[in-house]
Amino acid sequence: MTSTLTRLSLALALVSGAAQAQQPAVIFDMGGKFDKSFNQAGYQGAEQWKKESGKTYLEFEISNDTQRVQAIRRMAERGASPIISIGFAQASALQQVAKDFPKTQFAIIDAKVDLPNVQSVLFKEQEGSYLVGAMAALASKTGKVGFVGGMDIPLIRKFQCGYEQGAKATNPKIEIFSNMTGTTSTAWNDPTRGGELAKAQFAKGSDVVFAAAGGTGVGVYQAAKDAGKLAIGVDSNQNHLQPGTMLTSMVKRVDVAVYNVLKGWKPGVQVLGLKEGGVDYAADEHNAKLLTPALKTKVDAVKADIIAGKVKVADYMADNACKY
Repeated sequence: MTSTLTRLSLALALVSGAAQAQQPAVIFDMGGKFDKSFNQAGYQGAEQWKKESGKTYLEFEISNDTQRVQAIRRMAERGASPIISIGFAQASALQQVAKDFPKTQFAIIDAKVDLPNVQSVLFKEQEGSYLVGAMAALASKTGKVGFVGGMDIPLIRKFQCGYEQGAKATNPKIEIFSNMTGTTSTAWNDPTRGGELAKAQFAKGSDVVFAAAGGTGVGVYQAAKDAGKLAIGVDSNQNHLQPGTMLTSMVKRVDVAVYNVLKGWKPGVQVLGLKEGGVDYAADEHNAKLLTPALKTKVDAVKADIIAGKVKVADYMADNACKY
């Protein structure tokens, strides 16, 4: 009897130790964790959790479209939990693997996967984009602004639609030029093409351009600097990339989303907008001279109206807004 109890106690101790040793995992998508944009925001959230908790996490960077299922499955087989997939492109892969590992916790940032063991975190990109659209219209001297998107998908049209609404509400006569970089995942990491598109918009008279294009945006910001124009960053605070050129950045708090999942995974869907601190515009020392008190006051008034529900921002993906 004593021997049996001893063996049982040892088994329970081993199970407890395994649970304590269980590591979470973060899978970054195309562009990698140092893309200065979406993935990097997720990386910063994971690193914040690591620093505060003293724990470590597993990670993998997707380099081609065929790796997603394999990467998620490998983390599940290693016993990682929760497994966090960064980016909508991993949704179908995560759904496939999550079904095979029902006791493992999964999370996806920027997409919805309707399974009991998955936490989905979405953002109201249209609200943050509306804000920077208003800011672009207020800062423009020509009455012409631009938008450069990455891969031509509904999510990026959501950014574009919000941006256009904000610009037009601020200046009904404003002219907006828009281009998408491409139709495949390589559109997220093509700075050369991004620069070309921005230059073409500047040639038409645009003097402010918003890039929602991942790593491709780096080329847009360089083109803006070279032309003496203004640019708006996306996802992470990118103001530091070209100080004096960056009017602001539409920050999408992927870092907060990843950090919160690591601190306490919860199944279901979360949607983060201005009210929840999920999106915003960035103000720091790098754009302090461009973000004048008068401009900031006007933009903050628009922000307050959106949060209060006085301004309704249409969602391209839900409200059938902005026909493209």
